[in-house]
Amino acid sequence: MVKALNNVSREKLEIVKNLLKRIHEGESFEELKKEFSHILSQITPFEIVTVEQELVREGVPINDILRMCDIHLELFKNALASRQLKGIPKGHPLDLLIAENDEILKTSEALSLYAGVLARALKEGDAGEASKALTSLKSLITAVKNQLRSHYRKNQMVLFPYLERRGISAIPRVLWGREDQVIVKLRELMNLLDKAAENPLSQESVKVSETITQLSRDIADLVFRENKILYPALQVLLSESEWAAVDKVARKLGFFVKQDEGEWAPSEQPKYPYEVVAEITPKQVEELPEELKGVISSTSFPPDTYTIVREGDLEFETGFLTREEVEALFKSLPLEITYADVNNRVRFFSESSISGGFPRAKTILGRRLEYCHPPRLEQYVARNVEALKTGKEKYRVFWTRLGDRIIRVLLVAVRKPDGELLGVAEIVEDFTEVLNNPSEIMKKIVVL
Repeated sequence: MVKALNNVSREKLEIVKNLLKRIHEGESFEELKKEFSHILSQITPFEIVTVEQELVREGVPINDILRMCDIHLELFKNALASRQLKGIPKGHPLDLLIAENDEILKTSEALSLYAGVLARALKEGDAGEASKALTSLKSLITAVKNQLRSHYRKNQMVLFPYLERRGISAIPRVLWGREDQVIVKLRELMNLLDKAAENPLSQESVKVSETITQLSRDIADLVFRENKILYPALQVLLSESEWAAVDKVARKLGFFVKQDEGEWAPSEQPKYPYEVVAEITPKQVEELPEELKGVISSTSFPPDTYTIVREGDLEFETGFLTREEVEALFKSLPLEITYADVNNRVRFFSESSISGGFPRAKTILGRRLEYCHPPRLEQYVARNVEALKTGKEKYRVFWTRLGDRIIRVLLVAVRKPDGELLGVAEIVEDFTEVLNNPSEIMKKIVVL
């Protein structure tokens, strides 16, 4: 801690303490913000965690520290904007991603504060205060985990492919690795918190406090890297059509911040990474953040020019496949599908090479779906199909046996995006191993 404080500097710490004292005395928030803007804008998010920990140890009220955090966050955001991110319209994907980072940073700083409260309670042997702190920490960890999963998913699935297409693969891999470490730590913390709750003054509680303090720094570090390096780089590199695609996909995945009607609306059609062949130009290199400029100017970054679309492909909403790939893909699935059109006539069925279901043959094509079942089930099937077609149900699930195998039958309505009915699918899957050996299956589970 002493080493960390030396890095922040005692001078900065004393200035922050003076600010907090004056906040507590009720001085004007806006006036204080003007007076302390210079020093606070120089404290990075991961330095602020160290300052906060020291303040909690000294007994500074949590609410005062949180108010200081609000000032710091606003000033830090303004400092970043003046250095790197300029001219981002309201409602642009970068605007929303930065807004998410603001919320993540607030939650992370609150985590750090309550970790300090817990540490103080442990030092004083106050089980009641320790228990309260643990309860607050559990709630905050759940909140930040949900925020981070949503935020990181957009980085990993939407933004990183555009960098990789330009030959920049190391930055996405390193950032994803760091993001993954944070998620794993959060998962471990939830288990540790449950143990600590049984005895608030235990060693588990000590470990909770220490782990959360470090975790807050890790989260703040990632926020800093994104706002100072990743997002400015993307602002320079991506075209309007690429941002249109980012916006479309990111909104489908969802932002956890409020999305008001903004100034920005894409002026071009979406262009996805597989459609982009983009070398980094010298002009773009000059506009990149300093942390990237040196690396990119001194190293060759050949773009990824792999062509995913081939002659004869069938184009789907989610990709491209040849007829041969479609046939092979259906055979590779551990389930079998029978599809009937809106008139209940069978048009298609698949056969699995992994796990077979009920016997079917090409001679059922054109047959009424209910006639593919025994007469005793004909009306039963017809009623369920009708319930799906009318929209009364989205799907129906049935369980049956086929010899010694346990089979799940899923009957589902197949519709266009606008809701128009196309037909009904019967999906058959063998669940024998799962249901007969649940304990063995549980042992095989790997949390990704």
